[in-house]
Amino acid sequence: MVYAKVVIHIKYLTEEYWNGLIRMSLSRFFILRVLCCRSLHGYEIAKEVSALTEGCCAPTEGSLYPVLHEFEQKGLVTSQIQTVGNRERKVYTLTDKGIQAYQTATRAWGKAAQYILKEVNDNSIDQV
Repeated sequence: MVYAKVVIHIKYLTEEYWNGLIRMSLSRFFILRVLCCRSLHGYEIAKEVSALTEGCCAPTEGSLYPVLHEFEQKGLVTSQIQTVGNRERKVYTLTDKGIQAYQTATRAWGKAAQYILKEVNDNSIDQV
């Protein structure tokens, strides 16, 4: 039990922990964002999210497909199998409900970003 407490305290002191938390939270937002522009297959989604966020929120294959599956189950995206050469790939398209979800997420993240930026600017590390 003591070991678990030490590990928990150490993780809060690493940027990896905070970057992972940010990535996990924002990747859903950016997946919706890139699908607002056009229909994409999984690799393209990951690549465009990575480019848009300069690698900050690049979803891995292991995190992307469960989110896309959930979005499809909830009616935020539809998918269609396309065959290119000998390979099949699933192309995802945002639905009207997905567009509404993206608009809602944009408002919510916009408000949160204001508070975060204010806190970061008002309480720089020099003032703590």
